[in-house]
Amino acid sequence: MALFHVTENNFKKEVLESDQPVLLDFWAEWCMPCRMMGQILEETAKEHPELKIGKVNVDEERALAEQFRVMSIPTLVVMEKGKVRSAVVGVRPKEQIVAMLK
Repeated sequence: MALFHVTENNFKKEVLESDQPVLLDFWAEWCMPCRMMGQILEETAKEHPELKIGKVNVDEERALAEQFRVMSIPTLVVMEKGKVRSAVVGVRPKEQIVAMLK
């Protein structure tokens, strides 16, 4: 599955009702570490099409950022069955991303 954009409009369907774990990447265009993480996530999505990775732009989706209490970006949150399974802050290597979703 390719990367997809998460909004308030598709959050319930794409994340809460997902039948598989979903990695949410809370990011912003102006954040250099977020851009680095974005490249890693793009590579991960290409190499592992079975993984579901969503990107949440904190400037456009402030309510979602507040809901997850995002204080620093990039923040990565793994959701499974409507609940937060894990969360980390900062750039992570591809291997750790894959391990978070398995």
